[in-house]
Amino acid sequence: MRDYSEVTEQIAAVLDGEPNRTARLATIACLLNLAFEDYFWTGFYMVDPDKPDELVVGPYQGTLGCLRIAFGRGVCGTAAATRQTQLVEDVHAFPGHIACDAATNSEVVVPVFDGETLIGVLDVDSTKPAAFSDHDARALERIAAMVAC
Repeated sequence: MRDYSEVTEQIAAVLDGEPNRTARLATIACLLNLAFEDYFWTGFYMVDPDKPDELVVGPYQGTLGCLRIAFGRGVCGTAAATRQTQLVEDVHAFPGHIACDAATNSEVVVPVFDGETLIGVLDVDSTKPAAFSDHDARALERIAAMVAC
């Protein structure tokens, strides 16, 4: 089981007083990616203000991500549409999975809110099957809540 306490404290310390959302997103993606070696892709897809039923890639660490994802499509789009965390042990078995990188085997996606408004999703991929647990999902939900200032 991963210990998120140190990285959560580090994120909180670095974000303290920083009002810029892009800086907050980039910092979270970077620190999470560095904290855990089996995090293959770590980043955000944000709700596009011009197309509110579509996510557009935001700050991330890892290989090339999909540029846009429609709500309801793939793991990220499902998290956005349902506004619920998606914990997927085998992405290849997930209906409508989008293979942004074929090396991904498992994924956890957490909705990101500003108040009651969905602003994006935090997406973490691993090349290992079943790499994430409910423990990871809950920790990432707490970290995703740190996006709003």
